[in-house]
Amino acid sequence: MVKHVILWQLKDELTEERKTAVKEDIKAGLEGLAGKIPGLVDIHVYTDGLASSNADLMLDSSFEDEESLKGYAVHPAHVAVADGVVRPNAKLRVCMDYEA
Repeated sequence: MVKHVILWQLKDELTEERKTAVKEDIKAGLEGLAGKIPGLVDIHVYTDGLASSNADLMLDSSFEDEESLKGYAVHPAHVAVADGVVRPNAKLRVCMDYEA
């Protein structure tokens, strides 16, 4: 199994109200990919970090193998969410992929 974990910081110029809406949209979009992408085993987006956090949201996803992760990266449904709501609103993205 391969884990794919991403932390994002949203752009500073977004109001708190807009950040809340963006986080909801990202969560709905990414979690909505469940069952639609071959090899995607599990996907969750966390939006309510503790005050000690320096990220606004986290993606925690699992794939059958590294090839499945590569397929996810270019899958049209994933690209639509990434290009539609994630990339336009994120200022920082940190990723770690690893075998579990």
